[in-house]
Amino acid sequence: MSKRTPFYDVHVQSGARLIDFGGYEMPVQYSGILKEHDAVRTAAGIFDVSHMGEFLVSGPNALSLLQFATINDVSKLYPGKAQYSAMCYPEGGIVDDLLVYMLSDESYMLVVNASNKEKDLDWLLKLNERFNARVQDISDSTCLLAVQGPKAPEILQKITETDLSSIGFYTFRIAELAGVPDMIISATGYTGEKGFELYFDGNLSSPEAVWNAIMSAGELESLLPAGLGARDTLRLEMGYALYGNDISANTTPLEAGLGWVTKLDKADFCGRDALKSQKESGISRKLVGLVTSDRRAIPRNGYLLKDNDGNVIGNVTSGGTSPGLGKGIGMGYVDIDHSAINHQVFIEIRGSLFPAEVRRPPFITK
Repeated sequence: MSKRTPFYDVHVQSGARLIDFGGYEMPVQYSGILKEHDAVRTAAGIFDVSHMGEFLVSGPNALSLLQFATINDVSKLYPGKAQYSAMCYPEGGIVDDLLVYMLSDESYMLVVNASNKEKDLDWLLKLNERFNARVQDISDSTCLLAVQGPKAPEILQKITETDLSSIGFYTFRIAELAGVPDMIISATGYTGEKGFELYFDGNLSSPEAVWNAIMSAGELESLLPAGLGARDTLRLEMGYALYGNDISANTTPLEAGLGWVTKLDKADFCGRDALKSQKESGISRKLVGLVTSDRRAIPRNGYLLKDNDGNVIGNVTSGGTSPGLGKGIGMGYVDIDHSAINHQVFIEIRGSLFPAEVRRPPFITK
């Protein structure tokens, strides 16, 4: 049976269409995916993402554990700073991509994907046998709302005394908002727009009251509730990877274009030897962006990618219609010889081949 977030009743009252996602009943849309997508691009949208997982890692050995468990350099963090990263298996495959928040000198919060919570926790605890840090799963008590869009700062500024303009990209403040003390207000984003993620303990406050306060503050700015459907089209336009589609245990960070967060020059971490070897020998495939010119050609997960001679050279991992471009966009892995920008490949759709151009995301200009 699917779980429900603390905002379930709000979603039902708002007319949301609910689906099972990551083991939760989640809103896929309210007023319509295109309308919600446009609201985030032009005004603001509010997302319930409380299904995500949160782990607290603390103690004298917290940094050592996270340095070994993740591919980015956690030592570069300071209290109030967040970092995009990933955990890898010894062979280099991705356990999950995640966020690392440094709360204080010996305290960190990890934010992981909903469908990977149990797997990630088990993996982290296994690695922690060497370090003996304190690892707590606080997912069930943590509420998480994302308010995204150009008007998001203006809306939220009405219900907090904290200067939101002081929260730069990938930083956060712990402050009061909507009457809730000690809320984590962060700016990481998954839509390509301005906005904030709001983490708070649902047992110490009224989640519904927070939602209503935000909706009331955004009434004049055309704030809309937005579901997972719009979240997917928004992240796809930016070329942000989705675990289970674009990255997985069968892909490495180097193949997925995450070399920028893979710090091979830091101390040993899980998967480092395999990734270092792969970098030295060179990757054989690469995650690329794809754009089609034929409006009938909409890339979808699993579609084969072929060359001029009809040879299979890869597959689509994510795809759909871009509301901003009005054409098909997608992401997929192709053999390295076919990964050059503007190179033409072909997508096999229902037995027919449609041309697509390799592009470097984001697909829309911000």
